[in-house]
Amino acid sequence: MFKLTRRSFIKTTAATALVGHIPSLQAQNLSTGETGAMVKANEFIRLNWLEGKTPQVLTGATVGVPWPRGKISKSQQFQLINQDGKDLPTQSWPLAYWPDGTLKWTAHAVAAGVSLGSELQVKPVAKTAPPSENIVSVKQSKDGYLIDTGVIVCDVAAHGAQFIRSVQRDGKDIMRNGHLVVITDDQPDGESGTTRQQNYISNISQVSLEQHGPVRAVLKVEGMHKDAKRAWLPFVVRLYFYAGADTIRVMHSFVYDGDEQRDFLRGIGLRFDVAMRDALHDRHVRFAGENAGLWAEGVRNMTGLRRDPGPAVRNAQLAGLACPPLSQFPDVIQRLIHLVPAWGDYTLSQQSADGFKIRKRTKSGYGWVEAAWGHRSPGTGYIGSISGGVAFGLRDFWQRHPTQLDIRQAHTDTAQVTVWMWSPDAPAMDLRFYHDGMGMETHDQEREGLEITYEDYEKGFGSPMGVARSSEITLWICAATPSREKLVQFADAIQTPSQLVAKPSHFLATGVFGGLWSLPDRSHPVKAALEDQLDFRFNFYKEQVEQRHWYGFWDYGDIRHTYDLDRHEWRYDVGGFAWDNSELSPDLWLWYSFLRTGRADIFRFAEAMVRHTSEVDTHHLGQFAGLGSRHNVQHWGCSAKQLRISAAVYRRFYYYLTADERIGDIMHSLIDADKKLESTDPARKLKPREDISNIKAHAGFGTDWGSLAGNWLTEWERSGDVRYRDKILTGMRDIAGMPHGFFNGNSFAYDADTSHLINVFGNRASASHLNAVFGAVEIFAELVTLTDEPRFVQAWLQYCELFNAGKQEQINALGMPHGAGNALRNGHSRLTAYVAWKNKNPALAQRAWREFFGNRGVPGPLLKTTRVQGVNSLNPFDEVPWISTNDTAQWGLAAIQNLALIGEYIPSMADLKKMDATDND
Repeated sequence: MFKLTRRSFIKTTAATALVGHIPSLQAQNLSTGETGAMVKANEFIRLNWLEGKTPQVLTGATVGVPWPRGKISKSQQFQLINQDGKDLPTQSWPLAYWPDGTLKWTAHAVAAGVSLGSELQVKPVAKTAPPSENIVSVKQSKDGYLIDTGVIVCDVAAHGAQFIRSVQRDGKDIMRNGHLVVITDDQPDGESGTTRQQNYISNISQVSLEQHGPVRAVLKVEGMHKDAKRAWLPFVVRLYFYAGADTIRVMHSFVYDGDEQRDFLRGIGLRFDVAMRDALHDRHVRFAGENAGLWAEGVRNMTGLRRDPGPAVRNAQLAGLACPPLSQFPDVIQRLIHLVPAWGDYTLSQQSADGFKIRKRTKSGYGWVEAAWGHRSPGTGYIGSISGGVAFGLRDFWQRHPTQLDIRQAHTDTAQVTVWMWSPDAPAMDLRFYHDGMGMETHDQEREGLEITYEDYEKGFGSPMGVARSSEITLWICAATPSREKLVQFADAIQTPSQLVAKPSHFLATGVFGGLWSLPDRSHPVKAALEDQLDFRFNFYKEQVEQRHWYGFWDYGDIRHTYDLDRHEWRYDVGGFAWDNSELSPDLWLWYSFLRTGRADIFRFAEAMVRHTSEVDTHHLGQFAGLGSRHNVQHWGCSAKQLRISAAVYRRFYYYLTADERIGDIMHSLIDADKKLESTDPARKLKPREDISNIKAHAGFGTDWGSLAGNWLTEWERSGDVRYRDKILTGMRDIAGMPHGFFNGNSFAYDADTSHLINVFGNRASASHLNAVFGAVEIFAELVTLTDEPRFVQAWLQYCELFNAGKQEQINALGMPHGAGNALRNGHSRLTAYVAWKNKNPALAQRAWREFFGNRGVPGPLLKTTRVQGVNSLNPFDEVPWISTNDTAQWGLAAIQNLALIGEYIPSMADLKKMDATDND
């Protein structure tokens, strides 16, 4: 027992009354707002900018909005309105439906170049008039598509290498020949001899028009990277166009399907050409730096010369404006200008999170000159002239290092730009497994490895086959060189895209995501302390990302699993203690934290995690397609390929809030993941307690079937396809029909052909501490409200009540203890809270709070960090010795859900003192 925990907590808590009483969850689940009134079809839903300020540059935006059950017809139309009450050009579409067919989530797109303000409103309306201005049009031909935003016209090819044939503005070609490039090495370095490189370019297999306006158009380009002999590295590139926009948003995704022993990626990039029409001194190069900095030069610089061209020339070039005609230059400049070097090639290379370098040269074959250095570049550049050019940027540029921006041949009629998502200046990407197996050949030996390093190793299972990564690029098609201030605004917009969101009170009122949260409430001293703890834990991890440099192409978005106090280091190199890979649901902790607070920093943290865990931690093709990899030194290294990691339950928040098509694709790809249970049995290394020779596959109820239920629920509500509802209902009824329901063994036999769960444990009762902590609590809360299966509800409530119950209570109900002990007792307190709320049982509510506070519930004096620096650390950082990601995720979910479910029964200070005294007896 941690005897200092509650006593110290009591000493350090202070009452802070900031908000009024929050209605009970029972009221919230009736789809009531803060005032208790039903959300009506003709009411406005307020939308705010996530970062709290009106964007300086708006290239168009899309937002997901939830609606209460049974209130909004699937045929309902919507209108976006700005803060001045003016109707905006609007495009709306459904994202999800309630079981009765009414709308659950809708998406709404707003055009660029319209007056928005700090707040928008979305309103259900009887009829929406098609916009007469600010529209995007799409024309299709056998060769491709022509997209006109009203500002730019983009010609997209249906086949070949260049998917962007050209982009025009004001009738002039500005950009041409957009395609993908890949460079590979046949070895990671030159130690074994000469390294041979190979170049591949994109080859289109299919182009699909996913949306065709009037406000937003989306093209999906699919293909492979190809040379004369080989096609590999499948890619998907989505091109986004908004009415009134001069930008193209590019979402690039690729899947690794090579041989990690010989296919070492050296560069992955998007390449295109830019027309250069003007004199060399009227051509401009820009790279954004940090803190609103900008590196800005001319292709042929007119400053610093021995003979001064005059302030009119110098000032114009520096501002990116047209210089006076050459005939107005001083005679000596006119006569000798051809001897001023023209610099054709430029590179900004970000090789680490802490340093970038800019270099330039006159042309290929001549030496590079190092031009500038900096810390963290936002990854935005520009090449063009007074007649137009292209600004380009890669989101998370320094966070996803090594990255690079190249400009080549700017001194010719056509400049070439490559936005490198993996920099060719960096060492080749080495995806090989990090050890040789250390003699582990059998499952018995592998279990011994698990015993010492917590690594679930199996030969051949640490392959990167099928892992993926997506990158977001923005292209600005400019009529002229933008001002320095505008380029800085572009850089900010690329790194922090404008995102609209509804208010937390609206999310809560609609009952989406199970409604297992409440708005922050500091009116009670203990509640205030819990809110402090929630803030502390998130802020700590946010700072750890920076202090520990959890950055890099494959790493950014993940966090570490367990801390090593002796080394003052997270256990980055110790088997299963290294990268977290969604273990015990930190994703859910973050998303529920955002829903209840609306904090932008939590959203952005969770967004990076979604991008990472949905792609890097998940296999998208090959033997393990549809499965994720358990925590490991390498994200794909663990042999536990499991549904609990790839699960849609972790991704659907982001999808519904943003309507992101890539995440939608990933979730859809999981609908048949149950078929992988047979070929990759999660129980294959366990010694069976019964004859399982005729069992095709096992499924744990939470780690496997709960994940499947989340996948199917998401597909059902997105598509309305009742086949996936029926799969869920089949499993719900099978579990309800077991002798002990959810306690009928740690896993069931599973038949993927029929979706049936089969009892293989007879009348024995048992439980696993992991079954409820990978989204099962949250998904089952939704299933209880969305389906009518009272026996399933009864079985689930039994599990919730008995998991943390005393042994005698377990024996009385099950005939035997379930055997899970007190594992994750704090996190499981939310199960007790759920049944207490559901059955209106104050005694169980009080028991739930005892469980929550009884195991390091609120470590008061430890709401502090210790600064480690000097010889004990490479860099200064803050340390919390007791913290772990498992504990944080489960503590956070329990705190959030207990406050919502049984907040009215929260112990007083006096109660906590009594609990503390009892512990000391």
